[in-house]
Amino acid sequence: MIPPAPDDYAEEVLALVERIPPGRVLTYGDLAGLVGRGGPRQAGTVMATWGGGVPWWRVVRADGRPATGHVREALERLRSEGTPLRPGGDRVDLGRCRFTP
Repeated sequence: MIPPAPDDYAEEVLALVERIPPGRVLTYGDLAGLVGRGGPRQAGTVMATWGGGVPWWRVVRADGRPATGHVREALERLRSEGTPLRPGGDRVDLGRCRFTP
């Protein structure tokens, strides 16, 4: 099934994700807060539905872990960009790499 075209909210979320530079990340909650509406789940739905064309790996959960189902690829991409990771290497160090637009 083909998803419908993104609405204004989705377009705002995707445009913000496109602005995240290499080596930096935002959480789903950060996205919603910066857009000014919705919440982490709504931002996650946008990313799951239309996020394939933006640097989706730069959006992580509140604990710094990549989205379930994409952990391996996301961590590979984050490492290749020099994104600071926490000891253990399974999540980003949000204190060091959170993007501030």
